[in-house]
Amino acid sequence: MEEQILDYVLVPLGLILMVSYHMWLLRQIISRPATTVVGMNAINRRFWVRAMMEDPSKNGILSVQTLRNNIMASTLLASTAIMLSSLIAILMTAGGGCGGGHRPSQVVYGDRSELGLSIKFFSILVCFLVAFLFTVQSIRYYSHASILINVPNILNKRVGRNLDNYRNCATAEYVGCILNRGSYFWSLGLRAYYFSFPLFLWIFGPIPMFLCCLVLVFLLYFLDVTFDFGCVISDTALENECMNTAEES
Repeated sequence: MEEQILDYVLVPLGLILMVSYHMWLLRQIISRPATTVVGMNAINRRFWVRAMMEDPSKNGILSVQTLRNNIMASTLLASTAIMLSSLIAILMTAGGGCGGGHRPSQVVYGDRSELGLSIKFFSILVCFLVAFLFTVQSIRYYSHASILINVPNILNKRVGRNLDNYRNCATAEYVGCILNRGSYFWSLGLRAYYFSFPLFLWIFGPIPMFLCCLVLVFLLYFLDVTFDFGCVISDTALENECMNTAEES
């Protein structure tokens, strides 16, 4: 019973630590995006989309190849997630790791019951399924962006003469939003992979799981926060510059 108390205390503390960190990170991304890697990348992706859409005939191949690389990375994560989910589901249903007559290892200091082991495997399975769903959505948005980014920019001088024919064209802001959504889903899928590490170590006991949460939060902080972010032009200023260029042309 004393060993099970560690599961009731350390496991919730580790999960609360991980969730609290990501809630703080989300708040930083919304309020101070220039201090986070996710926010900086989102801002510069909008600039990149505007630069690519200035001349689709010249930059079309570069933009499509870049988005294709992102699709390949998302496909790799999605394939790995569904493969691991299938493997864990086989272990759960076949009883290979959940009470199929095997005695729990004495190395595990914590809950060794069959129910506890089933909960651990099911938690890992949920993480990989969530990662699969997020990465599939990332592929969806990247595929849309690969088409939309080659649409001529309505502020271009060549298109400006026949503006009525391009009234329903996608703007650079819309394409940038689609591209950022794909990147956000990719990041969420990657976070689901991160959550699977402490849950996997939970199989060996709550102490390794809690220590993994501490180390993971420490490492993610230095990976998610930018210390030299420089000067970032706001979207409003850039939009005003685009409008002035359109009026001059």
